[in-house]
Amino acid sequence: MRAGNKVVLVGNPNVGKSVIFGLLTNKYVTVSNYPGTTVEVSYGDMAINNKNYLVVDTPGVNSLVPMSEDEKVTRDIFLQEEPLAVVQVADTKNLKRSLLITLQIAEMELPAILVLNMEDEARDRGIIVDINNLKTLIGAEVITAIAPQRKGLEEIKSAIPHAVKPSAKVRYEDVIEEYIEKISSLLPQISISKRALSIMILSGDESLKKWLIVNLKAGVIKEIEALRDECQLKAKEPLSLLINKRRLDIAEEIADKVLKKIPAEGGRLLSFIGRISMHPLWGIPLLLAVLYGLYQFVGVLGAGTLVNFFEDTIFGKYLNPMAVKVVQAIAPVQLIQDLLVGEYGLITVALTYAIAIILPITATFFIAFAIFEDSGYLPRLAIMSNRIFNLMGLNGKAVLPMVLGLGCGTMAVMTSRILETKRERLIITFLLALAVPCSAQLGVILGMLGALSFKATLVWSGAVLLTLLISGCLASKVIRGEKTEFFLEIPPIRRPNVTNILVKTAGRIEWYLKEAVPLFILGTLILFVLHKLNLLTVLETIASPIVVNLLGLPEKATESFILGFLRRDYGAAGLFAMAEKGMLTPVQSVVSLVTITLFIPCLANFFMIVKERGMKTALGIVAVVFPFAFLGGGLLNWILKVFNVTF
Repeated sequence: MRAGNKVVLVGNPNVGKSVIFGLLTNKYVTVSNYPGTTVEVSYGDMAINNKNYLVVDTPGVNSLVPMSEDEKVTRDIFLQEEPLAVVQVADTKNLKRSLLITLQIAEMELPAILVLNMEDEARDRGIIVDINNLKTLIGAEVITAIAPQRKGLEEIKSAIPHAVKPSAKVRYEDVIEEYIEKISSLLPQISISKRALSIMILSGDESLKKWLIVNLKAGVIKEIEALRDECQLKAKEPLSLLINKRRLDIAEEIADKVLKKIPAEGGRLLSFIGRISMHPLWGIPLLLAVLYGLYQFVGVLGAGTLVNFFEDTIFGKYLNPMAVKVVQAIAPVQLIQDLLVGEYGLITVALTYAIAIILPITATFFIAFAIFEDSGYLPRLAIMSNRIFNLMGLNGKAVLPMVLGLGCGTMAVMTSRILETKRERLIITFLLALAVPCSAQLGVILGMLGALSFKATLVWSGAVLLTLLISGCLASKVIRGEKTEFFLEIPPIRRPNVTNILVKTAGRIEWYLKEAVPLFILGTLILFVLHKLNLLTVLETIASPIVVNLLGLPEKATESFILGFLRRDYGAAGLFAMAEKGMLTPVQSVVSLVTITLFIPCLANFFMIVKERGMKTALGIVAVVFPFAFLGGGLLNWILKVFNVTF
């Protein structure tokens, strides 16, 4: 690790620390085992005002007096390195628990920043923190944050170069203070204070023995141990208990001074909905009602009414005819005309797909997704599906990346780090790549299904969920390892805030316009080149035995699958356009949607899998997902034909 520019992230488990780490470091991340352990530590580069920093994401801890391998690794990083700043990420809802770590960092005399994450969840529970008073009491910078919305990110970056040592002090019983001084006099100068190291020794931290042997002479170690035992004889209770109890008292005192409770939002009706939403029986009808509402809003309104208006009226009657006239007037070369307004024109096809067909669908889906987020329903959905995921050998926390995958599969792969074991992370990455459509793709799929029937939606969702369950069960049998327990905090059900919904939706639409539209243009350009070189026909011919014979689709559907790898929603958009032109029957539409849903992950998702799991694993996942998708689609095609199912 580089000297003088290290920033160490520390915090309790599941406080959003790794999400903030990902946002700070972007894609420049290395994951490796900490020396002498099997615990993975992430390192990433970050730039602030043209100066580079190395960010270290430590394992989640509840104390810096180790009770586990993860906590030992975090403590050892402080012992062996000298960070420029410690960024402690805390759950605002559990401030007292987080302050226990803050006090230990203060004892170490390390420059620190306290980041109160999940501010929105705390506010929804009626928890308000007096930030200015908290800054005064701990003597360090305090920043509020909502990591998924990137709120507080710039403030964190700005504060890092100016981090100061917290001034909060914990004074223990006189006898403990006496022996802290005696032991400190025998210790060498290291990256943390002698006082903090002395307190660790008095707490009975046996994991320090190896460090003491390396850094001190045997006689000094014996003297330190004798002082520790002598102190214990004079104390009324175990030293570790007295030390922890005193820290807890101080943390509670600080929390009481800065926390304010206000009535949480909602009344009896919302409380009732919150209860039944997790009920093993009554939660199911509510879930079905929610899904039906999503189908009507996105599938019928978004993909029906809005798409027809944008495609037929705005683009069909006005924009595209005008674009054709303008291009023909200013560009007499036929090749340029074909490139811009031809069969695979960047204007008539790429922009029509991206703006007229996809944008209305994704916008309505983004609105619906924001409502689910802001209402507090998403964690309840995780609880409802927890038992099913247990059948796939997964910790229930795997539900969270799975739900996030409905927004963006690339981000979901990154957040799979919240799972404790490599086995669970590998299984969830495989399932995300196989059967979890991202929001943009899901919006198009629901739009296409909305033009058919609710029965078609049930068949599509049933086929995808059955594939997810079967593949997950098989993966749990093939990939060996242990499962861990599932704990999830449930926020109260609340009335969605219109401002929050608009902000989230606007942010996601901005992301779509910046990230997705250029790929639509690139995808159309690839189609144009393939078409001009007659390679599109060659690829259609090569893929014909699979696409035509196995799936029962037209050869032209091959285009959608080719570009589905570039971007999943682009592939789905191609199928949507074919269905609108009458090139797909209802049965073919359902089969094609099941296949494109199970198809290999998009390019961005693939690169994220490479970064998180390695090239070998990424290629292995693609090698499994590709045949799985076509076999699944082929089997569905056969079943629908044999039983003469119509939509």
